[in-house]
Amino acid sequence: MRRRTALKAGAITCAVALLGSLAACGGSKEPTTTADGKPIVSVLVVKRPATDKIANMQWAKDLEADCDCKIEWQEVSEDAWAQQKNATLAAGKIADVSLHAFFPANAAQFPGLFEDLSKDLDKMPNVKQFFKEKPDAQKLTTDPEGHMYALPSSRGKSYSGTGQHMFINKTWLDKLGLQVPTTWDELENVLKAFKTEDPNGNGQADEIPMNIRKLDSYFTYYSPMLLLNSTGIVTGFNKGASPTGFYAKNGVVKSFLTSDEYKEVVKYYHKLISEGLIPADWATKTFDACDTDQLSDGKTAKTGVSFGWSQDASFGTLKDQYIPIPVPSAPGVSPDKTVWDGSSAEFEADRFSLSSHAANKDAALKLANLLYSEKYSVQQFLGSFGNLVTDDGNRHYTVDEDKYTKAMGDNLFPGLADRFSGWIPDGVTIKGDVDGDNLLEANKPYEEQRSHFDPVKDYIPDYVNPDPTDSNTLTNNNAQISNVVMQKTATWMSKGGIDEEWDAYCKQLDSLGLQENVKIWQKWYDIYTKK
Repeated sequence: MRRRTALKAGAITCAVALLGSLAACGGSKEPTTTADGKPIVSVLVVKRPATDKIANMQWAKDLEADCDCKIEWQEVSEDAWAQQKNATLAAGKIADVSLHAFFPANAAQFPGLFEDLSKDLDKMPNVKQFFKEKPDAQKLTTDPEGHMYALPSSRGKSYSGTGQHMFINKTWLDKLGLQVPTTWDELENVLKAFKTEDPNGNGQADEIPMNIRKLDSYFTYYSPMLLLNSTGIVTGFNKGASPTGFYAKNGVVKSFLTSDEYKEVVKYYHKLISEGLIPADWATKTFDACDTDQLSDGKTAKTGVSFGWSQDASFGTLKDQYIPIPVPSAPGVSPDKTVWDGSSAEFEADRFSLSSHAANKDAALKLANLLYSEKYSVQQFLGSFGNLVTDDGNRHYTVDEDKYTKAMGDNLFPGLADRFSGWIPDGVTIKGDVDGDNLLEANKPYEEQRSHFDPVKDYIPDYVNPDPTDSNTLTNNNAQISNVVMQKTATWMSKGGIDEEWDAYCKQLDSLGLQENVKIWQKWYDIYTKK
């Protein structure tokens, strides 16, 4: 769920070569039909590591037959694509169809390279139905002029909540006779008990009362700054404006980086760290090391409180000891003003794009319509029928959990998992979608807190996207701002000193373009929310 890279122009030829020959690209002299007259469609797929080769996936073979075309699959890993993407765009040669490869912003930067799919919706009735049932998905990839250069995806209603959660070891609470904390003071007292009263019962002082991740170059999944929600500021750390420090309050865009609430969160963390309730090396510990602490040896838990996706993902065989909890309120903040991360894990914006130079555009659009059918969406997401998934009829499907787990473990998953290009309608029932089931359960404790804010007035919607010129300004300013913010914040959390340096810090961020960024986000927030 992360990362990006840029390349120098000199690497263009090499990077394009790494993708192999892409049939039917703009200017290509490759054949556009097979010997028996079937249209050829080249399809680039950017895949996660755990997936099998497309050629081995039965649904992909069936897709080609239903499309009545010849699909020339081109596969590339996400890591490799991060190195190749910019060079490929600069070279102006892309596959007819690209899956999980390009965002709308890429098309805006390279006008003329991508098809405006808003003009082709009548040829993609499944996509039209998707947008009718999920209008926010359409907004996600539609610019203010109505252009749509990429199609989004939806994993379904089970993923409509946030992927951000706060977990606590309920087994430890019960053993010590403690209640789930509802305020910062209560949380601190619980953490002190976790530290001193041997809740895991092994006779060793090896408990980590609260395990937090180090700060990244932006605020991302499971950031310690999720505690901003305790103060009434709604985060959205899955995507959008929030990861770089911006939020909305009653329609007004602000930066939390210089807010009193941010300062309050930092000071609270410093208190916990100074009391030994958070590891002293939190700021340098790798994500893998953090995960290892949470998984422990699979028998004896070591972590009391942490942020994560689900109990299963965060704690493995220890998952039954943990429960998700509403975020405790900060001092002076009432429960009805305490909120939780407004992100959605349901939609992604980069799932299908079409070259404006595709030789067989109608065939490519037919392919898109098939991908967004229920039949192929389910199989892309969870595996082929008759392999990992059973079609039980009446829009009910069952996943063989044992086969699913083994395929993932063997790096031979016969689908695209959460990187798929399609949508799972709300009317579909899937038994055995473990990730979806876990996420649905983990989200339940946050329904009340997520009802405490307006999803448009108090949150910058994920579909707000500045144009390339303003995006470039934001990126350049953020690069400098982030360096200062992350370095200062980590120091203040570990060593203190925020009060003495706060005014100079705020002035420095303003000098680096913070207020300019606020104005840019306000401009585009107004354009998207008021059109």
